[in-house]
Amino acid sequence: MRNTPRRSIGQVFLVVFLVVFSLAMAYPIYNQLVLSLTGPRYIAAADGTTLVPRGFTLATYRAALAIPKVYLGIINSVLITAVGLVINVVLTSMGAYVLIKRDLPGRSVFMTFIVITMFFEGGLIPDYFLMRNLGLLDTYWSVILYKAVNPYYLIILMRFFAAVPRSLIEAARIDGYSEVRILFRIVIPVSVAGIATISLFYGVFHWNEYFRAMVYLTSEAKWPLQVVLRELIVSLEKAAFIGGMNYQRMAGAAEIAFKAIKASLIIIAIAPIMVFYPFVLRYFVKGRLQGSVKE
Repeated sequence: MRNTPRRSIGQVFLVVFLVVFSLAMAYPIYNQLVLSLTGPRYIAAADGTTLVPRGFTLATYRAALAIPKVYLGIINSVLITAVGLVINVVLTSMGAYVLIKRDLPGRSVFMTFIVITMFFEGGLIPDYFLMRNLGLLDTYWSVILYKAVNPYYLIILMRFFAAVPRSLIEAARIDGYSEVRILFRIVIPVSVAGIATISLFYGVFHWNEYFRAMVYLTSEAKWPLQVVLRELIVSLEKAAFIGGMNYQRMAGAAEIAFKAIKASLIIIAIAPIMVFYPFVLRYFVKGRLQGSVKE
């Protein structure tokens, strides 16, 4: 197709729009990063709107990590995300491998129920009673096991597994491989892009989870970082949140602004996802393209 003037103008407009939109999305995060690294006296002078850190300091991060709830929140979030991610990937992979079999008895019935769950859920009250009857209230499992298999991600992974050559699977069966061994030794290694794609989705879901944790985890020692962050931001009394500790003595020299502490907590909360995302980006892009088209 020829690059006509109208087409060139449209491409330039699209690029400019995407750049402006990206900057608008990235600026709030950048602003919080700058605020967390800015010296306390400059924060008050600039009202937290500086473009570059002035009076560079890491004291806000040290003060934030010194809060016991924050430290426990990070550990809880890592635990919930790690265990939940393993369970999600294993169960979703097993379900996808079974459901790609055309000769599976009742396959259409299973797929119908799976698709229905994409649009309808039982709701919070039945879910709460279920957790209570299972004895999972105030346990990590009440958060980890929620949506252990997401139907949308299951269908995405089915697309990848269906693309694995049948001859490869049949050859493995002739060599005496069991179905479990075929899945974990043949199908999953061939579908790394799909596994990386759903891992990113599941990981972000678990790391950002706060509502269920807020409802089901009554012990503050089990709160994930997102709940701790919310508690800090909405708290009107800093001393009550910190647990009776002397805020000024803990922060050091009484110079660290409370808004800088909140900014540093926001950066701490989103940093793992920002670090993790580039490593799976190539698989994510490839996976979305392959998972959306079936030859």
